[in-house]
Amino acid sequence: MLQVKTTLSKHKSKLKNLSTRLFDSRSLVLSQTTPYKLIAEYKKTRVRYYASPDKQYKEPLVFVAPLAINMAIYDLYPYRSLVKHFQNSGFDVYLVEWGHYNYQDRFLNFMSFIDDAIPYCIDQIRAHAECDQISLHGWSMAGVFVMLYCALHQPNHVKNLIVLGSPVDSYASGRTGKLFQKANQLIAKNKALQNKIYSEMVPKHLIHTPGILNALGFKIIDPKGWFQSQKQFLSNLNDTQSLYEHATMGNFLNRMIDYPGGVNQDMIFNVWLQNPLKTGVIKLQDKNIELKNISCSLLVGAGRSDQIVSQEAVKPLIELTNSQDVTFTLIPGGHLGLMSSQSSANEFWPFLTTWLKQRSSKI
Repeated sequence: MLQVKTTLSKHKSKLKNLSTRLFDSRSLVLSQTTPYKLIAEYKKTRVRYYASPDKQYKEPLVFVAPLAINMAIYDLYPYRSLVKHFQNSGFDVYLVEWGHYNYQDRFLNFMSFIDDAIPYCIDQIRAHAECDQISLHGWSMAGVFVMLYCALHQPNHVKNLIVLGSPVDSYASGRTGKLFQKANQLIAKNKALQNKIYSEMVPKHLIHTPGILNALGFKIIDPKGWFQSQKQFLSNLNDTQSLYEHATMGNFLNRMIDYPGGVNQDMIFNVWLQNPLKTGVIKLQDKNIELKNISCSLLVGAGRSDQIVSQEAVKPLIELTNSQDVTFTLIPGGHLGLMSSQSSANEFWPFLTTWLKQRSSKI
């Protein structure tokens, strides 16, 4: 009888947790609880400041976020937060967030960020931090942004550059890369089509993607990972922590933001389809941007199981700069997990912290 009651109690608990997850998931979200101050705003861009409770290093760590995502990934759980980890490691932390873009922003492109918003925000951060130099971190598309910003401007104030999960040889990125390579070969057979696509003649409203499509696309690119996460959640409905974490991650994945049409033009038709970064040079508008102009300390990382940007696509960056201090490392997890998983927090975060401390100035 006791065993039957225990079984019934477990079933009730599972049903209650499932009901809460389906109909009141916002009450389970744990992300973005670390306090911060806004120190600058520029157009739709904002800069968050997370002060270290025990500052030990002069140079602040600046996170530049990718487009489309919300900022939850940087402060996912109170007990597993990237910004909090580096705060507690003795670094002041700044986070550049891009705001909520919409159809009116469809003409924004790479240069809008690497030659306008990022330079402005970094100037504001340096003034606020009262420090001439910074460490700069970019993941995914933001990794492309920060490497191109450094290559274009050759800023002496970037002391350390961290690029994670960013495509450099896009064709090397598994099945996705092969698909883009094949598509580019087909486009090259039709000169009229090639000129139209690669000369930015495609109307921006046709390639502007709303947040809901970006959220769907993220799941479609890695269906196995998404399916496994749902299966794991359903098999652990009695686990309260799993319930909260699943809701928190779901809130992150389902609340993505628009990709402006101009950014899609640069990212899809240029970086992915034409694969110029493999050669170390990309042309944006009238400027040739050369990765060899990067000379600061450089850490390049790739997710061990990344299905979106493979390690083979990321690693070529280490051979394309003029940095005399280059480190490459593999990180537990896929494209998202390399930033947020428990394995990454256990293995990679301490590695990155040590790397950064060795290249930062003690107060």
